[in-house]
Amino acid sequence: MRLLILGTGGMANQHAANFRAIEGVSVVGGVDVVPERLAAFCTEHGIANHFTTLEDALAWGEFDAVANVTPDRIHHPTTLQAIAAGKHVFCEKPLATDAVKAMEMTEAIERSGKVGMVNFTYRNSPALQKGRQMVLAGEIGEVRHIEASHLQSWLVGRHWGDWKSESKWLWRLSKKHGSNGALGDIGIHIVDFASYGSGLDVAHVFARLKTFDKAPGHKIGEYDLDANDSFTMNVDFTNGAIGTIQATRTAAGQMDQLRLRVYGETGSIEMIYDTGKSTLRACLGEDVHTATWRDVPFDPVETNYQRFVQAVRAGRTQEPSFRRAANIQKVLDKALASDLSHADEALA
Repeated sequence: MRLLILGTGGMANQHAANFRAIEGVSVVGGVDVVPERLAAFCTEHGIANHFTTLEDALAWGEFDAVANVTPDRIHHPTTLQAIAAGKHVFCEKPLATDAVKAMEMTEAIERSGKVGMVNFTYRNSPALQKGRQMVLAGEIGEVRHIEASHLQSWLVGRHWGDWKSESKWLWRLSKKHGSNGALGDIGIHIVDFASYGSGLDVAHVFARLKTFDKAPGHKIGEYDLDANDSFTMNVDFTNGAIGTIQATRTAAGQMDQLRLRVYGETGSIEMIYDTGKSTLRACLGEDVHTATWRDVPFDPVETNYQRFVQAVRAGRTQEPSFRRAANIQKVLDKALASDLSHADEALA
């Protein structure tokens, strides 16, 4: 498989490294509007062909698939261009900045017959995959209650750099730069984590979003600091279970932690991804009477990168698909609407 990487910012390095490690995959081209960044990226990863526009890359055309690692608001137009040119697409999350655009992309890729998948990176957690299997197998009985959180702290600590002076962080705080804040950036991950891990879909959302004062006049240079920093959701799931989903960038002491607890009628399961480390625990059987939690072993799982390559070779999309990402985007859109209306929002 010949792959073109569209957008050569920080996350593109993960795409290049992961795809190049897969036997039979060649990263043959790179695209970026910043020539210096593009040249450095292609040199680092040994990529022979580089282009400053997607149009030029598509005119060349000597590739099978596109890894779209552009900023969020650029996903929609560039992915549609790639689909129209007959390419498979592996897109970074979120698929689009709203559900209408995401569904347009979904319908386009499905009509084309090409593979379209989205990089929900935390699907790579073996604890999540094993925990989901246990829930679906009925090991905790019917699901009744869910707790889910995604906690980061880069607005507090400098472990990932200084957000006040680095554009790669500042754009995430600014609506006019295409950011939907914590909800759009990490909210999409934890909603997918909670829904996928529990095997349930969200039916209703009641949400609150918060943007904190972070600089004089809520502005640093060209960046208006108006995107949300934290959110909470109360949700109903399609089976009647209820739960909470929350995320923040201000959780000191938590670099990048996703935690999901799924409580059922006969037991509970906890799935944790914490800055690269996965943990799975359960309270099952007789242990429910003593509130004893035990570690659950799990095996390594294939990554989204590997699944995408398999899907292209087989000519059949695997999960997480464009349609899945569009449905998760609907939840985020309803959360935004709920915050404005101060009312419960139902998903159609």
